[in-house]
Amino acid sequence: EDFKQNKTALNVLFYTEKTMVAFSTLAEYGGARGPFDGDTTLVYNTLIANVGDAYSASTGVFTAPVAGVYCFILSYHAGGDHNAKLMLIKNSELIVATSDHKSNEPSDNGGNAAVLELKKGDQVYVRMAAGTRVWADGGYHTTFSGFLVSQMRELTPEK
Repeated sequence: EDFKQNKTALNVLFYTEKTMVAFSTLAEYGGARGPFDGDTTLVYNTLIANVGDAYSASTGVFTAPVAGVYCFILSYHAGGDHNAKLMLIKNSELIVATSDHKSNEPSDNGGNAAVLELKKGDQVYVRMAAGTRVWADGGYHTTFSGFLVSQMRELTPEK
């Protein structure tokens, strides 16, 4: 009988401790974004999903609600007549970038991804480099997405 109660308690704890976090955003309309004089955080104008409400549609910033391993993906579409460069930033630190130089091509596409270990409250966002441009159009190419792969327990320092 004790075994059954302990097993039930463990099952309840296991299944209720799982936190779901996933978001996907799209720069769907508005035409050219940039070029700007300084690096600029991209705020995407269409929210596809925001499970866990960790992505702020008003600031473009994802804030980790729990410690864990997360995956982030970014992509862009840009006209070939301008440079394009997007950077994935974690707490003001450059993690990965994707870029393309001005060309004679009518359009260019790029992307990148990263798996990050985050603490609760860490922030991740996409910055567009100064003097570059991406497109927000009906082509559904300029996106930013992320999801929690595995939740981790944060250790608190002993006093």
